[in-house]
Amino acid sequence: MEIIKIIGIALIALIIIILLKQYRPEFAIYVSLLTGVLILLLVIDKLTMITQLLETIASKTSINSEFISLLLKITGIAFLSEFAVSICKDSGEGAIASKIELGSKIIIIAMSIPIISSLLEVILKILP
Repeated sequence: MEIIKIIGIALIALIIIILLKQYRPEFAIYVSLLTGVLILLLVIDKLTMITQLLETIASKTSINSEFISLLLKITGIAFLSEFAVSICKDSGEGAIASKIELGSKIIIIAMSIPIISSLLEVILKILP
């Protein structure tokens, strides 16, 4: 089970970070970054499986494949920005973290405009 590996890696990293903060606090952020990347590598095959499943569903239905691609990009932006925000907060940079959050929200809204406009067109077609 991958979740046991993820939790094990996280707990080991947590212990290392706690010990490093006592003696060499500047290295704690590196351990945190490395742990995040390692966990991401563990779940990357699951992400590709999800992507392939969504593409298969989109090809079998009349869903525009551009919308699926756009939704996957938006989800990726959300995951990456959350990862960056967590790292910034862990290193004590709350101001930078809030700027990342704001920037990613604006980008996500801008990327969502084609989907929202298409949805509104469908609603207007349904209404008499």
